[in-house]
Amino acid sequence: MSARNEPPESLDFTAAANQAGERLDRAFAAMGPLSRSRVKALVEAGHAARDGAVTRDPSEGLRPGSRYTLAVPPPAPTAPQPQAMDLKILYEDRDLLVLDKPAGLVVHPAPGHQDGTLVNAVLAHAGEELSGIGGEKRPGIVHRLDKDTSGVMVVAKSEVAHQALSTAFAERDLERSYLALAWGVPSPTSGSVEAPVGRHPMDRKRMAVVTRGGKPALTHYATEQAWDAACSLLRCRLATGRTHQIRVHMAHIGHPLIGDPVYLRRTPATARSLPDTAREALLSFPRQALHAATLAFRHPTTGEALSFSSPLPADMAALLQALDGV
Repeated sequence: MSARNEPPESLDFTAAANQAGERLDRAFAAMGPLSRSRVKALVEAGHAARDGAVTRDPSEGLRPGSRYTLAVPPPAPTAPQPQAMDLKILYEDRDLLVLDKPAGLVVHPAPGHQDGTLVNAVLAHAGEELSGIGGEKRPGIVHRLDKDTSGVMVVAKSEVAHQALSTAFAERDLERSYLALAWGVPSPTSGSVEAPVGRHPMDRKRMAVVTRGGKPALTHYATEQAWDAACSLLRCRLATGRTHQIRVHMAHIGHPLIGDPVYLRRTPATARSLPDTAREALLSFPRQALHAATLAFRHPTTGEALSFSSPLPADMAALLQALDGV
């Protein structure tokens, strides 16, 4: 038996006849000591099994006679731990750190990504220089890039910088632009998408343009290059900063980003007009083709105007090469 207040390594039971149809998460939570929300998170993360087969649906109804197990991983440290990683640093002083984030790097620890994040890397790189934010010696994340979005990011190293940069992002008192490869060519080739963004009503893991419950969102775009009607390189500027905003807005107007695993629902018809080599390169691209290209703001303590840029990463540059001659 587990020590008091310590979670067990696993929970298991065989569903009885009177439990038929009962929710899986409710049944595990009734066994204690885990909360139902914790059980739900573990099930969705793939820690539950029915008769040895993984199930990720917390609402699944129990089947009498089936054996259910829930593996309970040990609790993660309450605070992120320093982990040394190579960082491409564009600028650094005692107040802030500007870097070029590679695709594939998660910014902040979260369920499923408790370590190996940008925060872990910054703690290892500048842990002794962090002056404390919110009473903790940690980096201040004032904006985030999706795991598979690359490009320029700024991180606060002091309380003063964190507050000032947070205000600048909230009030849009800065400039930032993204380069995106999208299917098709928008019409008009330059314009704005103004549509509220919120959680998808049927899939809470996705965002969507919604009619109620969303937040105002405005994206300005301009076409920098087009390859017939097949695809285009867009420069997008954010007037607001909603989760997945560019990806959602471009998909909403019929031009989802190449490689987007969430908002590209089917192979676009325009792909058929491309030569085989270019079409295969675009269709096999493993992430959303989105890059934070520029970021400009005033230094939070000196007031100096700072501007940073990042060239397209190698994988996106290779897509442009594949499109040469189309």
